Amino acid sequence: MKIKRIRAASFSPTGGTKHIVNLLAEEMGKCLALPVHRISFTLPDERKKNYTFTEEDLLILGTPVYAGRIPNKILPDVDQSFEGKRTPAVAVSVFGNRNYDDGLMELALLLENHGFHVAAAAAAAARHAFSDDIGAGRPDQQDEEELRAFARQAAEKIKELSGKEKIVGGKKAAGGIGCGPEDSSEQPPASCGVSALKIAGHNPVGPYYTPLRADGKPAKFLKAKPVTDADRCIQCGACASVCPMGSIRRDDCSVVEGICIKCQACIRACPTQAKYFTDEDFLSHKEMLKNHYTRRAENAFFL
Repeated sequence: MKIKRIRAASFSPTGGTKHIVNLLAEEMGKCLALPVHRISFTLPDERKKNYTFTEEDLLILGTPVYAGRIPNKILPDVDQSFEGKRTPAVAVSVFGNRNYDDGLMELALLLENHGFHVAAAAAAAARHAFSDDIGAGRPDQQDEEELRAFARQAAEKIKELSGKEKIVGGKKAAGGIGCGPEDSSEQPPASCGVSALKIAGHNPVGPYYTPLRADGKPAKFLKAKPVTDADRCIQCGACASVCPMGSIRRDDCSVVEGICIKCQACIRACPTQAKYFTDEDFLSHKEMLKNHYTRRAENAFFL
């Protein structure tokens, strides 16, 4: 069946993942002459929805990497909300210049488990949410050139896979990706999936990365939450409107009632710089990242 549209979906509290997913979608849309429909999966109400896709869709799904994997508080939502039916997909993990570890593998496996055929995957470096000094300016011009080149290659591969006639399991089959009279098992084409793409990472995925302090000891800031400078805060509600956990009270922005995932969305959205962290372990971990991960991390592409 012919692909009719691209769906570009992302969880992106500070906008980095959204930017990269949209860049890939736009370039693939040009190559395949397809419209692009964007899906934000960032805010709580957006994650309550169920998203279903068919063979007429091409899904590009992006998540940031937190501690080497999909953010743990978001993982159940991603796992429950996306369902495909032999739907071609591109998995995108965006990491803050340290490492993507098992993040991309985890996302690709999740897609495979929900009816998607992962035809391509990318791990892209971006500015770290914690500091502008870590991955400064990423993605830059070089990154965007690499991302566009990957998008064109992925589009060409998907174009070939979605042709009217192809080889599936060693036999000719008519129809779209992974379909045909000899393909009732709905197995992906031989060139799709984590094994065929040789995606880096562990299968099954390993534990989350343990953040470290500047002295090399484990940093424990799970319960850390941003504080508010009352003299600067104008109670505009910008921080509450962007919190992906819905944890900041709209009638009193200094109160963080629920879980904080340290995404920094509230800090970056505040027009008066009234939000900040004071937790010692969190600040020490940020210092460790500055000391060891300001070198240029490379993007990784799997086709």
